[in-house]
Amino acid sequence: MNVVLLHAFPLDERMWEPQLAVLASHDVTAPNLYDLGGSSVDGWAEQILDQVEDDLVAVGASMGGYVALAMARRAPERIRGLLLAGSRPDADSPERRAGRAGTISLIEEAGAEGLWENQREKLFAGEPPGPAREMALDRDAEELVRGVEALRDRADSSGILAALQVPVVFGLGAGDLFFSVEEAGAFAKQAPLGRLVVFERSRHLPNLEQPAEFNQTLLELLASAG
Repeated sequence: MNVVLLHAFPLDERMWEPQLAVLASHDVTAPNLYDLGGSSVDGWAEQILDQVEDDLVAVGASMGGYVALAMARRAPERIRGLLLAGSRPDADSPERRAGRAGTISLIEEAGAEGLWENQREKLFAGEPPGPAREMALDRDAEELVRGVEALRDRADSSGILAALQVPVVFGLGAGDLFFSVEEAGAFAKQAPLGRLVVFERSRHLPNLEQPAEFNQTLLELLASAG
């Protein structure tokens, strides 16, 4: 099975290292979204669909989940399953869009270090895993601003859920500050084969906070998609 791993903001493809061992028998693609250029979720989705052949399972965390949903909108016939970790299918509300402007200003003024200090307690329920800080600080301000613009300007993908006749898993940390369990559960019900998995000790990035439990969810998805 082709498995595409799509990373969160402000991290990069290295965030999926805890998942690689359980995916050893699959064809895994884990792009660095910043390297794809531009600041368009749909543009990134189109490039990845061009690079990966045949059908696939898309696994996305936060920003990466938005790309996975854009892939499903653009090529639903190629999607065998989705795992969306902390990813809302709807577009930014006006309030959230206004908040993105503040994040861009923070990046321009304080760089990657300032963004990390602002975000780390929002991303992780406990002490962040060691590599997380390194990943965030490896980004330059231009990459981070493009990431925020992609988040801000993404299209509403909620309409695709009802049309997807494949497993769609919403994986959500119980302590997620950006997406509530109630909201995720409502979106999961819109997909014919949708379900919600809650990671009780996680905030926004359960694949790093509870990797064993996340990996089990991932393997279950692949079995049902296969």
